[in-house]
Amino acid sequence: MLKPCLLVKPSPSATRLLMTFGDSEVLRAVLPSPTAVHPRAAALLCESLALWMQRPLSVVLCADGQGDSSALGLCDGFGFGNQTELYEVEVVDPTRRRRGLGSFRDLRQLLLPGAR
Repeated sequence: MLKPCLLVKPSPSATRLLMTFGDSEVLRAVLPSPTAVHPRAAALLCESLALWMQRPLSVVLCADGQGDSSALGLCDGFGFGNQTELYEVEVVDPTRRRRGLGSFRDLRQLLLPGAR
């Protein structure tokens, strides 16, 4: 089953939201700082969006360890995201570089001239 995906990026000045469903962008919002809201506001927002979309919501919380993410109440003190019947949170550190397979530049240089 296709799930709507909500990207949440808190900062000291604002909380930015982007929700997609399949290839479509269905919601874009800039809300106040997470320190200025009710402790259950983010969880209730996720539940409400899941009910609106009539499917469980996949939430990606972009957290960089500044404490803004824990103020939202979507993850525990260890950095693990909450999971309910209506939404599941994955915590991602945007400063951490994702490892790929690399450029393979050194291997490309070894290719025979006729094989290029």
